[in-house]
Amino acid sequence: MIQEKLISKKKPFFGLSQELKSYLKRYRRWVNISLTYNDLTRYSGSTAIYDKRNQDTLWIRVYYKESERFEVEQNLKMVYNMLHSDGSKSNLQYFNVDAVDYCTFGNSHPFRVKVRNTLNDNYTYFYIKRTDSSRVFGLEFEHMLSPYNLNYMVNEHLLIEEHIVGIPGDVFIDEYLNQCSDSEKSQIAKEYVKFNERSMIRLLGDMRAYNFVIIPTHDFDHVVYKIRAIDFDQQCYEGKFMVYRPQFFKENIQLMELVRSYLTKDSVFQYKVEERSIVARRITSSNIRLQKIIDVMKGSKISTRENLNRLKGEIYDYTKDIAFQKSDSMGHVMEATFKYVIRNYL
Repeated sequence: MIQEKLISKKKPFFGLSQELKSYLKRYRRWVNISLTYNDLTRYSGSTAIYDKRNQDTLWIRVYYKESERFEVEQNLKMVYNMLHSDGSKSNLQYFNVDAVDYCTFGNSHPFRVKVRNTLNDNYTYFYIKRTDSSRVFGLEFEHMLSPYNLNYMVNEHLLIEEHIVGIPGDVFIDEYLNQCSDSEKSQIAKEYVKFNERSMIRLLGDMRAYNFVIIPTHDFDHVVYKIRAIDFDQQCYEGKFMVYRPQFFKENIQLMELVRSYLTKDSVFQYKVEERSIVARRITSSNIRLQKIIDVMKGSKISTRENLNRLKGEIYDYTKDIAFQKSDSMGHVMEATFKYVIRNYL
């Protein structure tokens, strides 16, 4: 059953607690820089960005006054160096900020920055968003519990994320899926089941098609497809358990149709168990750091009491584990989830 609307309101932004700041500094995620998110919002003009089909992408390219542009670009080049290098100023002359784009859609309204190395014309993107503790927790869980490491930095004013390479899920569905062979569609169905399980276990919500990417990799005589989240805004906020299960979003219906067409019930069950066991091993291997972020999360406000009560009740109905009903915060819900997975799948 696909629900028409699982998310009815925009999630508010939550500030960083002192305990979360200390955690981020301990694990080298904290960055000191004068640039703020609001600095980038003071652009003087913009133009709409269209895709190859002449459709509005909901991104705009922004421009700054000549008197401010140099300072903005120098700060952006410093951000790039902090994210990808040693943070020094020694090589700034070799970088050029080719574009600064702003997303008018969604909750986080990120800026996307394109930095080009003038020595070889290679370029890289990164994103700047407003600081939000929910997103920070989401990034940390992704780093520890997914197959992928994440590079990001944060302070009180902004959050900087590296670009995650891949084809946006909605674009892949519209433009590439029909070109895939039956064996490739079967493999994508398998990966979607696993992605669904990962999202559910670590309570990462709103994984609609435009919030994840599909990554094709050539391996010998075939292409391997992986699915990776790119938006971590909805970490442990919503009260509806279905929000954390991508299978229930109407935007993903075509991927669910692949699962129904190419996988048997036994195969789906097998892949679910495989992914839960893999996540259980990641939980135990990240035990010390993971417990620290869980402890910080217990004392952080990242949702409402109404959402917490609904979510822990719905997860209890799903698992019959009394620990969820006893949870006093979203951090306690996450702790109960991880203990449940270890107990049942390790």
